[in-house]
Amino acid sequence: MPEPGAKHEYIVGVDLGGTKILAGVFTQQLKCLGRSKASTKAQRGSEVVIERIAHCVMDAVDECDLDLKQIRGIGLGAPGAVDSETGRVIFAPNLGWEDKPIKKDLEKLLGVPIFLENDGNICTLGVYHAELEAKPKSMVGIFLGTGIGGGLMLDGKLYTGFNRTAGEIGHMVIQVGGPKCGCGNRGCFEAVAGRQALFRKIQAAVKEGQKTLLTEMLGENLSDMRSGDLRKAIRRGDKFVDQVVEEAAEYTGVAVANLINIFNPEVVVLGGGVIDALEDEMMAIIIETAHDYALSGTDKGIEIRASKLGDDAGIVGAAVLARRETK
Repeated sequence: MPEPGAKHEYIVGVDLGGTKILAGVFTQQLKCLGRSKASTKAQRGSEVVIERIAHCVMDAVDECDLDLKQIRGIGLGAPGAVDSETGRVIFAPNLGWEDKPIKKDLEKLLGVPIFLENDGNICTLGVYHAELEAKPKSMVGIFLGTGIGGGLMLDGKLYTGFNRTAGEIGHMVIQVGGPKCGCGNRGCFEAVAGRQALFRKIQAAVKEGQKTLLTEMLGENLSDMRSGDLRKAIRRGDKFVDQVVEEAAEYTGVAVANLINIFNPEVVVLGGGVIDALEDEMMAIIIETAHDYALSGTDKGIEIRASKLGDDAGIVGAAVLARRETK
């Protein structure tokens, strides 16, 4: 519990995803004191989502018996291309947003400074500081969730590129002419290996008459499917689901190899809800495929690992951002 009377010593990390919002209250030492979770409900429009983020933050602060006055800053990871300088979401296909001034809107509702960054960058910061203790000189983060986000730590700093949108790993084209992606392109990494892509593929095959244990578990339309359901089906011997997940793992391995060929990072960390649920089913294939596709000799000594932070990478990274910006 917080120290009585402590002023402005706390920070909040928020992870805004296509499916859910997570908020966590942290000390300056990144110890989580309390958290809250809400569904995003993106289909209701940006105003509703922004109100839901504000409520989620208030619930998390309340959970810790704190007051918003004691919060020094709030870090926020949002999906898609963001401009962290102006605090705007430029384009977020998984939310259906274009040019939203999320920083200004949230500051109006909460009265606390908001610091915005892309969610893949935020998760990368979380893993780099909290899990790797900022030791490697370079790291690539790849996060398989509703979509696929990523981030680049080069020489110990987050690399954001010329327009501050670097690290859009999910939109590397991996299969020319492949399935349509939410961004409007075809064959993006996200469109072949993100959670939505896996679910769509399974649902389409079931419509065509494919047999799977998932329909026994969840009913014919598979509307409440979760990544964990895929794991359960595979463990019960579902060959079809196993094949779908294996293919996604191979695409992910190809993406890892591309990034090794381009950046040659010391560590590649994979995280997000899909890896969280399917680490045992996917990681060995990802690692093997990455070594097969990386240029011979360039992958020597590079560590490819799954994040231990799981779903918390986003809120921890957002707290790292808030701490850095309010120091």
